[in-house]
Amino acid sequence: MNTNTTARRNQRLMSQRIDPACLMRIKSLELRAKTVVEGTWKGLHRSPYHGFSVEFTEYREYTPGDDPRHIDWKLAARSNEHYIKRFEEETNLCCHMLLDLSTSMQFQSLGYTKAEYAKTLVATFAYFLAQQRDATGLIIFDEQVETVIPARFTRGQLRRILIELERPPQGSHTNLISPLKHAVETINKRGLVVLISDLMSPLDELNTHLGYLRAQGHEVALFQILDPAEIHLNFHETAIFEDLETGERIALNPKAARDNYQQQLQEHQAAIQSFCRKQGVHYHQLTTDMPLELGLSEFLTDRAA
Repeated sequence: MNTNTTARRNQRLMSQRIDPACLMRIKSLELRAKTVVEGTWKGLHRSPYHGFSVEFTEYREYTPGDDPRHIDWKLAARSNEHYIKRFEEETNLCCHMLLDLSTSMQFQSLGYTKAEYAKTLVATFAYFLAQQRDATGLIIFDEQVETVIPARFTRGQLRRILIELERPPQGSHTNLISPLKHAVETINKRGLVVLISDLMSPLDELNTHLGYLRAQGHEVALFQILDPAEIHLNFHETAIFEDLETGERIALNPKAARDNYQQQLQEHQAAIQSFCRKQGVHYHQLTTDMPLELGLSEFLTDRAA
């Protein structure tokens, strides 16, 4: 897809967007997810992106006992030979979502937190993948791994994920390495690993552990969730600012600090994007004022490219 086509598609999606503030007023996570997924399908109508459907892999000669429904009858008519179409196993994608619910994710300037936005994103992915009959799992972490739901495609899997997402966060600090180590050590089947975090923590070792996942053959996506106020530092008065994870408090004049803050933020962002590029990791930055269906559709586009 060329740049102009992508821009037109994004413009169409933006015109059909669901205001995140309105979406967050819906109490049911499942209903939010359903709303976003249906909005995404509407925006992608007639597009070439159809999600993660079961894929044909190869032919093999028909042998007695095979299901005749899988015979390629068009090929049989041409060749007078009977071959079976082989597909990836019915659950063709195994997706593990790693969700950061550390205290920094509780920041908000729009009436809902980054954590609420991120939970809605996870619920949306889970709902979407359930519709595709793909296996989905969830790892929730802060300074340690708090919740692990192994990836499965079962009738109750979406419900289990939604229940865990409804639980209030317990931890404080961010430790990005702990869930990645857990993923490296426990995910045996190659699939998709999605890390969702504000990445407001030192990036030491993050590159290395994303590399371990890639070396194991996993496709990796990183969604960085930020509040617009964290990017623009659009506060006007000198005030006491508190680090939500360390509790450290400092008096700050935002106008005087803005340039230096934004420079450091840009360097932080550039480092993330650089190692994602080198590792072949899909990187997406979402601010909490962005329609979630735009993030989902961009990911599908990126994956299909």
